[in-house]
Amino acid sequence: MRLKPLLRVALFMGLAAAGASARADRNVLWHLIDTGCVPHAQAGEPPRPCERVQLQSDRDHGWVLLKDLKGPLQYLLMPSNRLPGVESPLLYRPDTPNYIAQAWHNRDLLDRRNGRPLPHDVVSLTVNSQYRRSQDQLHVHISCTTRELRARLLAAQDELGPQWAPLRGGWWGHAWYVRRVDAATLDRSPLFADAAAHLPGAAADPGRLTVGVVGLDFKDGRRDFVLMAALFDPADPGSGSSEDDMQDHDCRLLGPQVPQGRAVP
Repeated sequence: MRLKPLLRVALFMGLAAAGASARADRNVLWHLIDTGCVPHAQAGEPPRPCERVQLQSDRDHGWVLLKDLKGPLQYLLMPSNRLPGVESPLLYRPDTPNYIAQAWHNRDLLDRRNGRPLPHDVVSLTVNSQYRRSQDQLHVHISCTTRELRARLLAAQDELGPQWAPLRGGWWGHAWYVRRVDAATLDRSPLFADAAAHLPGAAADPGRLTVGVVGLDFKDGRRDFVLMAALFDPADPGSGSSEDDMQDHDCRLLGPQVPQGRAVP
């Protein structure tokens, strides 16, 4: 049964109020996609409550974009088909869309709400591990990088190479692996499979994987990306969330003049 539009919005509002609470409905995002965004787009209507829907050749190879309730600029990019998260075998199939690359290419939605393009080194992407997410539908957070992380990566830029390597000293008390790539590599290299193949222990339990992408302006003049990946540690409940470690949904890097946007179009 399809949910009425107001009910879908109410569910989404309820999700924000519940946060990561165990009482929250972990399928809210999927219901919004399955009963609202995709059917509306298929009918040639505005894809509400999503702002953008791209179905490609079919629904199994598409994605949707939804304004998140947290922060004035944050968006979520999600598969248009059912795909719970980083543990899903479907995510690692060769014909699965590169959701990370598509999230970066759709950052213009943040630019519109900001009223001007966001600098390359302000935007970041994150996906939390299975054990630190509140929703059972894969969602890429498109938001702003924290001031602290940008400063940390700039200070470590001489150590950032094209191969995965531990970030010396870690970040926020967690062990992170990092890799510097250009835009072409971001487009053609599936981050989830790449990280799972190179982080010790990730292939055995991909649900522990959390990943992120940070746009960075390097001192050599190149505007590249830093890929980041880590694993949830059962002994450390604060681990496994790239969103918490990497992003600032208040976008302090933009200064005090950050617009306040609507939560749901």
